[in-house]
Amino acid sequence: MVQDAREAATAPGRRSAAARVGRPSPGWAVPGVLFFAVFAVVPMVYAVYLSFCGNWGGLGTPQFSGLSNWTRLFQDSDVRQATVTTVVLTVLSWAFQTPVALLLGVWAAGRERNRAVLSAVFFIPLVLSTTAIALLFKAILDPNFGLATTIGPWIGFPDGNIIGSPNGALIAVAFVGGWQFIPFHTLIYQGGARQIPEVLYQAASIDGCGRWRQFFHITLPQLRHTITTSSVLIIVGSLTSFETVFLLTQGGPGTSSTTLSYGMYREAFQGFDFGYASALGTALVVVSTLLSLLMVKFSGFGSMRSTREGM
Repeated sequence: MVQDAREAATAPGRRSAAARVGRPSPGWAVPGVLFFAVFAVVPMVYAVYLSFCGNWGGLGTPQFSGLSNWTRLFQDSDVRQATVTTVVLTVLSWAFQTPVALLLGVWAAGRERNRAVLSAVFFIPLVLSTTAIALLFKAILDPNFGLATTIGPWIGFPDGNIIGSPNGALIAVAFVGGWQFIPFHTLIYQGGARQIPEVLYQAASIDGCGRWRQFFHITLPQLRHTITTSSVLIIVGSLTSFETVFLLTQGGPGTSSTTLSYGMYREAFQGFDFGYASALGTALVVVSTLLSLLMVKFSGFGSMRSTREGM
């Protein structure tokens, strides 16, 4: 009987059925593919088309103008400044969010009850809307009646006008974005840290390794793919950050906190030049995609075969 069961299990029909276990039918992907096509691919293709149309204010039929918008894009000094501002904001955001979220996530991965309670408290900023958070911090950082008059002198702004200073405005945007999204990345690191096999820490303890050596020689290497995932999300989110800039600083003072996404909004809805704004948006999508692919390529993320590293 055992031999019959083995033969039945290795029969061609049974083997193909076993191979399909855990693999849903392609039909399950249809709703997702349709949703992505309608709300992402079609608008993206239309934006690429508009980037080749000049002087279109949103009414009438767009007129094809060739590469005029793209030529203007590479010669525009405001775009170069916005690019530098966007890169600085992205670096500040990554440098602020990654270490804080990593340490909080590893700490929250513990099984104690108090850590679970505090993790729920840390998650509160993420459920608030970006608009509410930006308006809240705009009131806090108001130099006339906000807490900025108290906080400002502590961090190098004697008059308390943090968002009125070119450097302070960009730092404020990076801080507010980090305050909102650090809980999300903490959750990612918490999940990654809980997947690390406990036997690695037990072996390290037997060898006499302390907590810091375990953190640098076990936790960090095991979380390398989690760090890559979180970093990609932070970088793409910072490159496309708009609401916080719009509500907190409106790109100012001057153009010191004008990012590419805010510049795109200004060209489209204040200058009514949707063609040039589409060229800016298309360039932003291309740069974000290339950065994501480069990070995945050089981090070795693509070679990961198991989500349970070390097993």
